Amino acid sequence: MNENILGIIAGFLTSVSMIPQLVKVIREKNVEDISLLMLLVLISGLSLWVWYGFVKDELPIILSNSFAVLVNISLLICYVMYNKKK
Repeated sequence: MNENILGIIAGFLTSVSMIPQLVKVIREKNVEDISLLMLLVLISGLSLWVWYGFVKDELPIILSNSFAVLVNISLLICYVMYNKKK
């Protein structure tokens, strides 16, 4: 199997992994079980992967992690909007 195809498949699966959580949060407008620290660490790590992808000129790394950053930033926005611990 071509290593780029493997990278694209792996990146796709990890990138879409948070979509069910995002959908649930949007439907229920409830973020009580979401860890803000986890989101911040995850977004930071994914952003570093994007940077690494640019340094190495690896399109699968850039695309999959950029998408994952967007999904998790969306979740972070929902966290801020729906957090009732104010």
